[in-house]
This record gives sequence, C-alpha cells and structure tokens, in this order.
Amino acid sequence: MKEYQTITEVSGPLVYVETDEPIGYDEIVEIETPSGEVKRGQVLETAEDYVAIQVFEGTEGVGQDASVRFLGETLKLPVTEDLLGRVLDGSGNPIDGGPDIVPDERRSIVGAAINPTAREYPEEFIQTGISAIDGMNTLVRGQKLPIFSASGLPHSELALQIARQASVPEDVADEGEETEFAVVFAGMGITQEEANEFMDDFERTGALERSVVFLNLADDPAVERTVTPRMALTTAEYLAFEEGYHVLTVLTDMTNYCEALREIGAAREEVPGRRGYPGYMYTDLAQLYERAGRLQGEDGSVTQIPILTMPGDDDTHPIPDLTGYITEGQIMLGRELNSQGVEPPIDVLPSLSRLMDDGIGEGVTRADHSGVSDQLFASYAEGKDLRDLVNIVGREALDERDNKVLDFAEAFEEQFVDQGFHTNRDIEDTLDIAWDILSILPKNELSRIDEEFIEEHYAGGESETADDAEEAEA
Repeated sequence: MKEYQTITEVSGPLVYVETDEPIGYDEIVEIETPSGEVKRGQVLETAEDYVAIQVFEGTEGVGQDASVRFLGETLKLPVTEDLLGRVLDGSGNPIDGGPDIVPDERRSIVGAAINPTAREYPEEFIQTGISAIDGMNTLVRGQKLPIFSASGLPHSELALQIARQASVPEDVADEGEETEFAVVFAGMGITQEEANEFMDDFERTGALERSVVFLNLADDPAVERTVTPRMALTTAEYLAFEEGYHVLTVLTDMTNYCEALREIGAAREEVPGRRGYPGYMYTDLAQLYERAGRLQGEDGSVTQIPILTMPGDDDTHPIPDLTGYITEGQIMLGRELNSQGVEPPIDVLPSLSRLMDDGIGEGVTRADHSGVSDQLFASYAEGKDLRDLVNIVGREALDERDNKVLDFAEAFEEQFVDQGFHTNRDIEDTLDIAWDILSILPKNELSRIDEEFIEEHYAGGESETADDAEEAEA
C-alpha cells in the first residue's frame, strides 16, 4: 500500500493531497498523524494530480507531516441480524459496551437505486398508534413520510413514540407472511441530553431489542453526519431484503444533515445555491429518501420517517421544500396546538399522506376509514374557519348548526389529536373515537360518509335536527 506525505492544505474538515496515480471517488483513506493517531476519511474530489479528502474525525492534529494511505475501497458497514439491540456511533462503531460485531458481510454504505420496475407499490398499513397519523395521514409499508417540525416543538418525543409503538398489525399482514418488525433509528447532530433521553426511553420500554440505533452528537464532526443516514439505511436494507424484516427508519434531524452539507460545501469553496446550501442538495437528499420501498419477490420493506426542523417555521425553506418534492407527503407539527398543550401537536390540515388511499379500507383497516377521514378533514377545516369568524362577531351570533361545528373542532383537538406521548391506540380505537366526536354533528352534516356506515356507527341520535325528525316521521 503506497503511503503519501504530500499534504498541501488543510481547510476545515478537508485535506488536500498531491498524488501520482488515479484515486477513486469515495475511496476510504487513513491519515496517520506524527503522534500515531489514525483518522479515517473519504475522497470527496479527485483529479489527475491531487485529491480532496473529507476527514470523519476532524482535522485537528493533521499537518503536512501526516501520512496518507488510500485503501482502494469505499466505506463499508459490517451488517448482521445481530445488530438488533445495538447502539453505534455515527460511523458505525459500537458504543454500548457490547461485544465486537461479527458481520455476515460488509456492505457499501452508498447503496444502489431501486430499479423502478422491481418496486412493489406500497399499500400495506403500518400502525403507529397515533390517531392523527393512522386515522388521517396513514403510513404504509415502503413509504417515505417526513415530519416537518420547528424549533421548540416536541419532534423528539414524537420520534420516540413512533419508534416505540410502530407495528404491522397481524390482521393486515399478507396471508402466510412473517410480520417481524424492526426499527433503525439515526440521530444526527443531536445533543447529549437528547441522546440520553432517546436511550433511556428505548431501554425502559424494551424497544431497543428490535432496534438498531446510530447516534451522531452535536459535538461530533460534521463530516461524520453525512455518513450516518447512509449507515442507517444500509442496515435497514440488509434487515429488510436479506432477513425479511419490515423496517421503519427514523432519521432525525435532517436539518443538521443539510447544515453539514453546507459546511463542507463552504470549505470546498463551492458556488452556493439557494440560501447558501449546495446546488446538489436535492440530488443528495433524493439518494437517501429513494432508498425506501418494497421489492417484488421480497418479504421485507424499508419505510422512512425523516424528521426535520424548519428554520424560522418557514415551510418554503430549501430543506422542507426539497424534501416535500421527493417524499410522499408530510406530517406537520403546529406551534399553536403545542401552546395549547396538545400532545402530539400534529396539525392535520396541512399534513398529507399521498399513499394513504391505497393502504386503508376493508380488509386492511376498516371499510369506513376513508369516509371518516374525509369527514374529519372537512368538518375540522370548517370549524377552524368559524373560529376566525367568532373572533369578529362573537359566538352568540352563530346559529345552532355552526355552534355544533365549533364544538366538534374543540372535541377533535382534545379527544382525537391530543392523546399524549405514551398512549398507543390501535386503528379500531382511533376510528371509534372519530365516530364519537363526529356524532356531535347532525347526521345530515356527514355528507362524506356512506349512509350504511352512518347507520352502523353514528351515536348522536339526540343531535338530529328538526328537519331530520320530520323526514323520519314522513
């Protein structure tokens, strides 16, 4: 193995080295300092006579007297089913005090794009136990559904709740299919306090037994942050397509990941794109998000829930904007609901799951699911509009029907959305609660639900209007 002592420049997390032979892009590098410390890096840019290396552990102590060795391979992660229950750092090294990992194989973390013709359309329900998601923005196996949060909102608690509660209900599994479920959790740029909170919750609830956890802390090098989600997704792909697991991959916080891309781009003196982020950020994010899916002929699946915080609560910021283009919907957290003490504060109106319609209904969740969801959206949206009107004219100016819509909106937030971070509702409970609050409205207001379902589930006989009574008498 040839060793170079031709470092010409150290700039932030980057090291520039003169070479006399071609070096492959993404090739792994070892840099040995005069003190004997060995740091790992990756080739970020290559030319005929030099390469730029991004150093995972930071460039402190690296100078022109350091030695550089090119290993001739890309970054690979040792993978095995025994990773379940383990905690690793952002570079894939165990930090839980457990034994060394004995891999079944070593896989490149770059991965490969799924051939579109080999994809199986996502249409199987994943139950998160959260009514605002299961009932109105349903997650299906193989989907990528991000959570858009903001500074100060409890996205970490929501991430933990999803990781702890998510499951594939036995009665919606394919006939004869194993329903082993696993969670791969990747924390990027999180504080030590958040990391401790995550680990305490995983261990206390027993969720760690079915999880693989990657933790990149805020004081870890930014370069490591760029490989952490790839490590997590490589693990998820192995568990899904080699071991047959249905894997839910939770990536938090993608904003920290994008900030690391910006930092590296600035060190390379790249021409910045929108708001200083690299022009290739869309492509980079797509390389991560598009690793979700199902494959024909394979039992397993990879489902993604990326979580990001919108700087300044701005949903037009490049990070949520580009994420929204690539993914199949979004779950929005609302600051107003959070200030009211609603847990989790999911704002259902701007939220969307584009694949929901294919993952619900008779034989999957329940036959009335689609109509109930549509009615909840419509009635809650009207209730929100009426609140604005009440601020102007007062509630006394509204008629009986509008007052019932307002009562519905309040009950929707207090009983349906607000369930706490430790309540796990199955889909039957969610739909039953939905019917309880829909029964506040007169029957003739439930225009988006089939009559047969209204007759079966409606519980508000005393709420019928005089017109309903006259029609029944006739």
